Amino acid sequence: MEAAGDEQRVLLEQRLRAAVHYTAGCLCQDVAEDKGMRFSKQAIAAIAEITFRQCENFARDLEMFARHAKRSTVTTEDVKLLARRSNSLLKYITQKSEELTSNTMEQKEKKKKKSSAAKGGRTSEEQEAPVSESEDSSMA
Repeated sequence: MEAAGDEQRVLLEQRLRAAVHYTAGCLCQDVAEDKGMRFSKQAIAAIAEITFRQCENFARDLEMFARHAKRSTVTTEDVKLLARRSNSLLKYITQKSEELTSNTMEQKEKKKKKSSAAKGGRTSEEQEAPVSESEDSSMA
């Protein structure tokens, strides 16, 4: 059973490596067209390998950050910690994180309103009964 799991893991890693290599090739081709230069196959393979290894290192670091905080889940704070040495990357990640948080909050509010409307519930504004003139004048 363990051998089958190892075999599947190796296949998944090979597929991931191939995807990274393909993407590196596409990016190199875009740069080559834009800058009027060429990349050798060996250069593309080296870029892909370096990228794959760096991603492995990032994954290990993120796992360690979460473990150090006694968590089993990697959070955006861990990713920000990983990116701390690159000010522009840290700024970009922080901005995207704030956008995602904002969008998530908006979606939760929409869902809340939809579910209360679907259940026949009313919003707090609708729950306040309007005061008629006769009631208003009797209060004076």
